Amino acid sequence: MINQTPFSSLLRSDIVQNIKTAEHDILIIGGGITGTGIALDAASRGLKVALIEQNDFAEGTSSRSTKLVHGGLRYLKQFDVALVHEVGHERENLHNNAAHLVIPEKMFLPIIKNGSLGKFSTRIGLTVYDFLAGVKKEERNIILSRKEALKREPLLNKELIVGGALYYEYKTSDSRLTIETAKKATQYGAHLINYVKATGFKYTNNKISGIVAKDMTTGAELEITAKYIVNAAGPWVDEIRKEDHSLKGKKLHLTKGVHLVVSKNKFPVQHANYFDVPDGRMIFVIPRNKKVYIGTTDTDYYREIAKPRVTRNDAAYLLKAVNRIFPAAKLTENDIEAAWAGLRPLIHKEGKSPSELSRKDEIFISNSGLISIAGGKLTGYRIMAKKIVNIVLKNLHKHHNYEYKKSVTKTIKLSGGEFPFKANIRQLNEYLYNKYDEAKQTGIQIEDFKTLFYRYGTNISIITEKVFELIKTGNKRESAWMKAEVWYAVNHEMAQSLEDFLIRRTELLYFDVDYCKEKMELFCNIFTGFLNWDEKKKVKELEQMKTNFNFIV
Repeated sequence: MINQTPFSSLLRSDIVQNIKTAEHDILIIGGGITGTGIALDAASRGLKVALIEQNDFAEGTSSRSTKLVHGGLRYLKQFDVALVHEVGHERENLHNNAAHLVIPEKMFLPIIKNGSLGKFSTRIGLTVYDFLAGVKKEERNIILSRKEALKREPLLNKELIVGGALYYEYKTSDSRLTIETAKKATQYGAHLINYVKATGFKYTNNKISGIVAKDMTTGAELEITAKYIVNAAGPWVDEIRKEDHSLKGKKLHLTKGVHLVVSKNKFPVQHANYFDVPDGRMIFVIPRNKKVYIGTTDTDYYREIAKPRVTRNDAAYLLKAVNRIFPAAKLTENDIEAAWAGLRPLIHKEGKSPSELSRKDEIFISNSGLISIAGGKLTGYRIMAKKIVNIVLKNLHKHHNYEYKKSVTKTIKLSGGEFPFKANIRQLNEYLYNKYDEAKQTGIQIEDFKTLFYRYGTNISIITEKVFELIKTGNKRESAWMKAEVWYAVNHEMAQSLEDFLIRRTELLYFDVDYCKEKMELFCNIFTGFLNWDEKKKVKELEQMKTNFNFIV
């Protein structure tokens, strides 16, 4: 690694100054998984990289997905063989590079009467899927009889079930994956900053040579220069293209996906499930600690891009689908503890329904030189980044005599994923318990420590060390862990607000909403200590955070 740059909220002014004064090889607009992936790929090939994000990192689509790094089984139904092959192999790379975040999950596929898949077609489909996706021998599919299926998942509708199948997907935290990718990019020298919004372009001889931007935290305007500008703004890609007067040809087609969270006590499924519904869509039901989340919808979206909302119709659709397959659950809107909605920036194609639109990525290069990328899947973000940096480097090689270097991200372990072994569950558990032996003197329980370990990976050692330091200076043990986690988010993950921490750094809003509400003011006080918030700022942060508890409109 070279020229590690800071990724701390306390050094924000220094980062802004560096971005403002240096001339960069590549400037990326957008701090989601695609943008941060491009930053890592470019920086690891030796380029001078800057990235700006108008909100927080992963605030858009990259914290609102189904939180799976999956192999694309649904795309096999669309005969998209190449995509299944690519994402199937890519998820194994991500598992190796972020073993604490990309974790194999046994998935149950109920086979139902008059469903889109019968026993024979399921067997053929999953066998082809295993082959295309390069599935490891121990993770290959198993076909189950009706009796075996009902034994494994007793809540299933006995009137509908004719069999089942088991195969593997990989679960993740999408926002954490984005943050860990961003942190690794800074370790290679990239300069990344959140809450800086691009407001216009600078041109030299009709070619883009930089941007004008606004620091949303101070209101200051800044100019940033770069040889190449990449538009990786997700749902905002067309807005950026419009600013460049290059919104021609293919355009985005935004679709909305919704997820609901309920208690596992209310809905005690034994496995993650993936089932089809009468309209032809497929829906996931995924246990996560003491919760179960359900999703997703796929509907056209034409409203405001920022912060899409879950409607009662969205919730009703998912609850009806779940209650049909799991009638014993009897889920109602009152059982919903949390929910989120996200937008997919797909490529429009006439005559295609939202679920039929391709999930392939597309690259647009305008006459001014603006490089835009849209579409694609979370699983394929590293490949998307590689394509963009290949384009930039070929141009740098041609016009500026840069050495062309191949991408190396296939083997770069992300921040928190720097384990001294190739990813496997046995060694990961051994590593976890070794770290717990160091931490248990603080009084933390193993289940709480596990949650933190799978959030931070190898970086848990930094947090544990801070806890011991805080206890020595008189902090109680529980508050020491809370303070240490906020300290880490501020100093190592550029968290600027309660929302940054409770939604995108920890996902507490979605998966422990009662704790989130109970401890919100305490977390706010901790932030105040680190970022010197005044009373007005504290009130504003708490009021803003409270708006997030209105999950359904």
